[in-house]
Amino acid sequence: MASALLPKREVDQSMFDKGDVAYIIISGALVLFMVPGLMFLYSGLSRRKNALSLIWACFFSNAVVTVTWYLFAYSLAFSPSATNGFIGNFAHGGHKNVLGDPSPGSPLIPALLYSFFQLEFCCVTVAILMGAIAERGRLMPCMLFVFFWVSLVYAPVACWPWNINGWAFKWGVADYAGGGPVEIGSGVGGLAYSWVLGRRHKRELVNFRPHNVTLVTLGTFMLWFGWIGFNAGSAFGANLRAVYAALNTCLCAATGGITWCLLDYRIQGKYTMIGLCSGTIAGLVAATPSSGFIPLWASVILGIVASAICNYGTKIKHLIRIDDALDLFAEHALAGIVGLLFNGFFATNAVISLDGVNTAIQGGFLDKNYKQLYIQFAYVLACCAYVFVVTAAIAKIFCLIPGLDLRATDHAELIGIDDDQVRIPFLSLSFVTFFS
Repeated sequence: MASALLPKREVDQSMFDKGDVAYIIISGALVLFMVPGLMFLYSGLSRRKNALSLIWACFFSNAVVTVTWYLFAYSLAFSPSATNGFIGNFAHGGHKNVLGDPSPGSPLIPALLYSFFQLEFCCVTVAILMGAIAERGRLMPCMLFVFFWVSLVYAPVACWPWNINGWAFKWGVADYAGGGPVEIGSGVGGLAYSWVLGRRHKRELVNFRPHNVTLVTLGTFMLWFGWIGFNAGSAFGANLRAVYAALNTCLCAATGGITWCLLDYRIQGKYTMIGLCSGTIAGLVAATPSSGFIPLWASVILGIVASAICNYGTKIKHLIRIDDALDLFAEHALAGIVGLLFNGFFATNAVISLDGVNTAIQGGFLDKNYKQLYIQFAYVLACCAYVFVVTAAIAKIFCLIPGLDLRATDHAELIGIDDDQVRIPFLSLSFVTFFS
């Protein structure tokens, strides 16, 4: 009789393991924790007069992405009813019917949880992209730019490898946690944005150095901490593949940090904290597409190779004369590309199948699947070309619209973006006297 009075459950949750659900919620929270990590990293790397503006940009962009994701970006990326292979549709706009059905990315978790987890990926991607505005970008036009960038760049590129109808997914591209959408998206997108903004004034390029190395170090470790949730959570369950991805992430980060530091010592004769942090981040980025695909020993090699390539890759911006102030292209795009190509060589079903779900997916050369390398290479080219062209086009259009120019004035660049665009309130005299 009592059971008859209980309200009827509208959503069948019996197919989902509560432990897996709790695990992905925590992993998503760890990914969100990477956003303040980027705030500290960017503020420490910039001049003091521009530090607060980068914190503001990362924070505000997080809010813009969250609203955009809820309204339609999730549907554009992951709507399973879209069959064009390029982008989703508006079937799940406003998260309509996104609740307890098996998610489009994994049958192990409900669609609503999958949306939450992928939302944090998008937030981190845009926070990385905010490094492109360093020291000469206007803030509010950039936030409007973010709205269009998420819709027209991130959502389609996320659809390709992760939507069940995406062309890259059907073609067999191996992109575990976002070498294309996250790393190429932010790295190549940042390069395009920096190109449209133009170079900083010559006086700002003289004797440029990070203003707070302590913040850089703190931000790097916060990123490492969150990146474990980023990569381990992409197994979509508390399983052995998640543990494997977490250990791969740490190995890649450690070897990357050591390699960059030694390369700097060879040139400068001193160990650098910035170099150690840069190499660690390069390793973390390289692990993003590969940590759930390749053996542990391959991650050791990957960390060394990615860090070395990224170290020398910081010189590319001087060759092409694009003022990529915080090295988004060298750190994120190049390391992400290396990680994706490593999947072509070292991905193996022995690692992929550890989640107990993807037992039939082939690896790369290790599994004698020789075509995987050209699949990975073509995917890299497609991501780079699309992201650069569309990002540059959106930015160019913004700069042509009165009031939406993305570049700050010369005076703003001189006095600092903080003083020009971010209000810093001062405590009143009576308040200070009360607490003195």
